[in-house]
Amino acid sequence: MGEIFNLSHVAFSYPMAEPIFTDLSLSIDSGERIAVLGVNGCGKSTLLKMLAGLIAPGSGTIEAFGSPVRLDRMRREEAQLYHQKVGYVFQDSDVQLFCASVREELAFGPLQKGIPAEQVMEEVEELAAGLGIEKLLDQAPFHLSGGEKKKAAIASALILRPEVLILDEPTNNLDPRSQTWLLRVLNRLSDEGKTLIFATHALDLVPHIADRAVLFGENHEICADRPVREMLEDKDLLRSVNLVDEHFHTHPWDFE
Repeated sequence: MGEIFNLSHVAFSYPMAEPIFTDLSLSIDSGERIAVLGVNGCGKSTLLKMLAGLIAPGSGTIEAFGSPVRLDRMRREEAQLYHQKVGYVFQDSDVQLFCASVREELAFGPLQKGIPAEQVMEEVEELAAGLGIEKLLDQAPFHLSGGEKKKAAIASALILRPEVLILDEPTNNLDPRSQTWLLRVLNRLSDEGKTLIFATHALDLVPHIADRAVLFGENHEICADRPVREMLEDKDLLRSVNLVDEHFHTHPWDFE
């Protein structure tokens, strides 16, 4: 596996706010399945947005696919290529869905690339069938349930066939059946060699979809970077960052 992301001494702060990161370094290899863990406000979403090329660090460097990522210097074509390689699924699907139908939502990105409409529609139908969401195609996103919106948002990211898929709290608004759907989709993408990076509070699902866990403390610093099984078995560590309470426990099937 080759390195796909490298963050070196990254600092970031939002306007008129305390710094989120002051000296963040992290590397991610192609094909990894990584869970980013920590309490609300620890910096998980900020990290994901930097990796997705949505926000830029105040200082430090980010390299992706072997080249520096400089959002302020990217030409439009370079930015489009980057966002084709790195798909991003927002925590709130309403932020991501804006077209009149799910079919149009999935077609939007490929059409912007100049792909012929007939080919795009064939790819939309093929992807929807593969994900089992054909019945959603002609529905308006704002009429969908929370779980259906999440499925549409994931499909709209996958239509561009990204090398990396980044998901912020992907199980939000998913019922148990939809969670099973998500697990199958993510495991299939992993089998295809995709790099998967996600932030989540659903610790019981993490062993099924990640091999490595990056844990942020409440001070916005990485306090552990370990294999998932080892991380979840360290109850004292998880309690120290306020991620679980004293009643937290795992089951043997968590690691099957």
